[in-house]
Amino acid sequence: MIDIAQNSALQNSNLFKVQQPQLKTINVIENKTYDEERALYNVKDTYIKNCTFAGPRDGESSLKESRNIVVDSCNFSLRYPLWHNQKYVLKNSNLDEKTRAPIWYANDGYIDSCKIESVKCLRECHNTIINNSTIISPEFGWKCSDIEINNSTIDSVYMLFGTNNVKINNIRFSGKYSFQYMENLSINNSYLDTKDAFWHSKNVIVKNSTLKGEYLAWFSEGLTLINCKIIGTQPLCYCKNLKLINCTMEGTDLSFEYSEVEASINGHIDSIKNPKSGKITVDSVGEIILEGSIMENNAQIIIRKEKNIN
Repeated sequence: MIDIAQNSALQNSNLFKVQQPQLKTINVIENKTYDEERALYNVKDTYIKNCTFAGPRDGESSLKESRNIVVDSCNFSLRYPLWHNQKYVLKNSNLDEKTRAPIWYANDGYIDSCKIESVKCLRECHNTIINNSTIISPEFGWKCSDIEINNSTIDSVYMLFGTNNVKINNIRFSGKYSFQYMENLSINNSYLDTKDAFWHSKNVIVKNSTLKGEYLAWFSEGLTLINCKIIGTQPLCYCKNLKLINCTMEGTDLSFEYSEVEASINGHIDSIKNPKSGKITVDSVGEIILEGSIMENNAQIIIRKEKNIN
């Protein structure tokens, strides 16, 4: 007997809007190898352990339409294994590059201590927690909702594109074009090495994190950065309702162009260009460019060190 509700990560999460998975009586499948099409299709209330999904028959969709399952210490090397699943746990498992698009249209999932190297992992999934995992997946997490990611490393090209209601804590991310067209995102204690992050995003809060890359957060709305380090050229342009609190900036030339911004920056900014409105307070700035604008710019720029010298 295994009760998923005993898992503290599921029990304490407020992301699950439906009843948490409860497996009171289940079957066990252990130490098996499957390579046929839909090998365990619609399996229910089952603990699957130390199994391998690979082989010459190259069958797809091995666990499609499964319900109330725990997949523990398994190896996957076949396409589309976890589609349309409901209430599942995937832990201590490996999904290699041949496991294309492994988890789509699946709800109420808990993924822990997994290595996933599968393109297009997690698509149109809802209510998913990911912990302690390493993920290499171009186009990871598209069109999902209610996602929580903790203590993980992720490499992706388009990370969480068009996904809403996401909580991230302590991740290390590398890749391009991340967090675009998202709504309701919070990130804490993370390192993001990415370009074009947060484009067209809404209601994003990032705390205690490093954001490295070019063209950060253009066209965002309601972005708040608290205790963050921002690295890279031409950040934070065309933003609405942008707030920076106790942040630092490095190599950030041509910052804040056409943005509505309230910013308190510690240290130096290479250059500020044509901010639209609001107030920017900084210790020093290499250059303030107020020319060639296509719109009226009324932002106030306050330079602390120059004021103290005078």
